[in-house]
Amino acid sequence: MSTSGQQQFRYTQTPSKVLHLRNLPWECSEEELIELCKPFGKIVNTKCNVGANRNQAFVEFADLNQAISMVSYYASSSEPAQVRGKTVYIQYSNRHEIVNNKSPGDTPGNVLLVTMEDVQPGDVTIEVIHLVFSAFGFVHKIATFEKAAGFQALIQFSDVETASAAKNALDGRSIPRYLLLEHVTSCHLRISYSAHTDLNIKFQSHRSRDYTNPYLPVNPTAFEGFVQPVLGTDGIKKEQESNVLLAAIENMQYAVTPDVLHTVFSAFGTVQKIAIFEKNGQTQALIQYPDVTTASVSKDALEGHSIYDGGYCKLHLTYSRHTDLNVKAHSDKSRDYTIPDSGMLPGQQTSSYPTAPATPWQNPQAAAGYPPSGYGTAAPMGPQNQVPSWDPSLQAGRQTFVSVPSTFPGQTFALSPGVAYVSAPVSPAQAVSSPLVQSSHVRPPGAASPAGQAAYYR
Repeated sequence: MSTSGQQQFRYTQTPSKVLHLRNLPWECSEEELIELCKPFGKIVNTKCNVGANRNQAFVEFADLNQAISMVSYYASSSEPAQVRGKTVYIQYSNRHEIVNNKSPGDTPGNVLLVTMEDVQPGDVTIEVIHLVFSAFGFVHKIATFEKAAGFQALIQFSDVETASAAKNALDGRSIPRYLLLEHVTSCHLRISYSAHTDLNIKFQSHRSRDYTNPYLPVNPTAFEGFVQPVLGTDGIKKEQESNVLLAAIENMQYAVTPDVLHTVFSAFGTVQKIAIFEKNGQTQALIQYPDVTTASVSKDALEGHSIYDGGYCKLHLTYSRHTDLNVKAHSDKSRDYTIPDSGMLPGQQTSSYPTAPATPWQNPQAAAGYPPSGYGTAAPMGPQNQVPSWDPSLQAGRQTFVSVPSTFPGQTFALSPGVAYVSAPVSPAQAVSSPLVQSSHVRPPGAASPAGQAAYYR
């Protein structure tokens, strides 16, 4: 059996005289479907342009054996079924007849689903979308987002008539070139009706607007939408800088907690907030600094480096569109260091990851850019091969490593002023359970760290 046949068909379904076709070209017509299927028997019904991307269809044969004949032919053929050069995936449908009820995309409503082709998220501002669609009536709300189909928007009108007028006039058209940014050559609109009737907009931003509620909170990003993206010498849009970094963590051999990330990222400036979450099976984190400059220095220094030796917990950093994180101050997945005593928790939850190795985290890039301070040097071994935590008193005679929130030696810029955070008194039980030891609670020189405690880069 051919490889293409294995990819095109699923045999676990019960045969049906109705076939389900996927990956069809945009606006595939009924004539094109019949042309593909009629060699195998009489077609009694079709249903085209199904699904959010309008690239699926159903075909009903007059007899079950005719449908089986088509599936069997393409399953054994080296040439896959194609429409306009696109490979079409065929399988038996769960239904046994086609009932031509209107799908949500065909039922008129007051909310439109708009897909913008040939553009990247952010290429078309929410102001341009509002300008185009408000020509047909009052636009109540707009919400933009990214899906597999591309950059999309939900646009809510007052009533069905206004939405239908906008859809009929703009579906298949392009946004005028003079309204687009310089690097955007075209923006084609595909419009269908949404099943929504009233959008829930939580705040005004560059991605969502509620034009009916002037008292809705305003996110600072609402004003960033007016800023034209900066293009590099190669014509590619540069990443928009932010005071919040998005860290994707690879090779999670050991647990990464807010305290671990705080230790790493606070080496470059005051860390205000941290939030850890899972997305698409990967651990990610948001780290908020007081200003863009500090975040930029941290990103340049830490990008591509690993928290632990051996390439474990490798960091990949980008700028986030967030500017002020809303996190729970006392959580095993988040910290708000702007709230007093938020850095210490009564008890840390245990992690499924093994205990971190007793090796200090090192930053080769930062070490190359700044005078050596001995921070990357392993501490002397204590009893039972334990590594003591970094002790400031052991740094006598070495070059000074200026503590946050001051600047590094040789920096020509000054970080923005921030609140000085004072660590709360720590009980002996907390000192043992916490992976970090606060500067106000440092052990005497030469003292060994508790069993199982990792020494982190300070």
